[in-house]
Amino acid sequence: MSASLDAAAHASPGDLWTPAADLVQRYPAVRAATRALTAPLEVEDYGLQSMPDASPAKWHLAHTTWFFETFVLARVVAGYTPFHPRFGFLFNSYYETVGRMHPRPQRGLLTRPTVEHVQRYRDHIDHEMQVLLERGNIDAELAAVIEVGLHHEQQHQELILTDLKHGFSVNPMRPVYREDSAVAAGGGVPPMSWHEHPGGLIELGHRGGDFGFDNEFPRHAVYLRPFRLASRPVTCGDYLAFMADDGYRRPELWLSAGWQVVQQHGWQAPLYWERAEPGQPWQQFTLAGVRPVVDAEPVCHLSLYEADAFARWHGSRLPTEAEWELVCGPRPVRGNFVEQGAFHPAPLQDGSRPGPHQAFGDVWEWTSSAYAPYPGFRPLDGSLAEYNGKFMCNQLVLRGGSCATPASHMRATYRNFFPPEARWQFSGLRLATDP
Repeated sequence: MSASLDAAAHASPGDLWTPAADLVQRYPAVRAATRALTAPLEVEDYGLQSMPDASPAKWHLAHTTWFFETFVLARVVAGYTPFHPRFGFLFNSYYETVGRMHPRPQRGLLTRPTVEHVQRYRDHIDHEMQVLLERGNIDAELAAVIEVGLHHEQQHQELILTDLKHGFSVNPMRPVYREDSAVAAGGGVPPMSWHEHPGGLIELGHRGGDFGFDNEFPRHAVYLRPFRLASRPVTCGDYLAFMADDGYRRPELWLSAGWQVVQQHGWQAPLYWERAEPGQPWQQFTLAGVRPVVDAEPVCHLSLYEADAFARWHGSRLPTEAEWELVCGPRPVRGNFVEQGAFHPAPLQDGSRPGPHQAFGDVWEWTSSAYAPYPGFRPLDGSLAEYNGKFMCNQLVLRGGSCATPASHMRATYRNFFPPEARWQFSGLRLATDP
């Protein structure tokens, strides 16, 4: 084991967060970004819940506030009185060790508290948190909890957009979230090339020294066979060729569970793709309204099943998360993130440089790796142990972030995870193959 690997394997994630002094600026910035994402909404939009997997924007605003009230203020402020006695029940998500919770599928039924009441809740907690932060005397353990809360809020910033997109998509009025969220035009799609890697014994996971979720630790050794990783994500044009070759009607391309889902739901295209009449060009619903499918854009809103079927059709496979991190990890974490305001994958702007291109931003990339603990994994202490570890079953890992992900939230070691049938996230794929 190398010295760097040994150090990260024995580091405590609680020692690796942002210094307490930096939280005085970071806390209000993250909280303001959440409100900015809800600013284009009408008051009627805040309560929209279109499926059990999604939550209303109003709930996201309150739940992220509940996190700081529950895990910070209630534990360190002497004699703290909750803002409202029922908010703990209404806005707890899945923390069984904290208490009971309102059923997730019924969050859209909560006409009360009102949006104005939730905004007052945020104002109140923000004031209390700012007083706490400016007073200082925040030890490393408390700073760690606050930093987790800020990254937790950034996860919900992405969910606000993906949940709203799904809700707007089922409305015959075709609401537009923000008309000015245009995507830059790109050139032609460069041919897919391959990054060769000889494999061998490599290191995977967070090195330590800055923030990482507990599921990114410890850094550990992994043995890889030689492999090749594609230079760019799969595009809409690539995927249209799969569809034209009867990809959704060929059971030999699909995992058994995936074929059952395709038959059950009648999938014929990625989520949000539609056409007025058979034979007409495909269009897609976006947060800027309905627009034509653009060949050069990375394809998104695919389930793991669809990504895997495309890879089989192509004669390739999905990469493992170790392969993805090894090749893409050294790249700068720059790309089409939520700060760009496009809220949609963008065509590759310059394919002349060495790849891999668009490793970060645009679309989350499915891997073939099960979301499981790294060897030696230790969850966070107390109730926050429920944050990641309890979901390490029946889910697959995605890497790289998307056009709805905050840039400061992303790292090369970040492990997102969803069940294989999920498609409402901005999820796409990059191919891998064996030499």
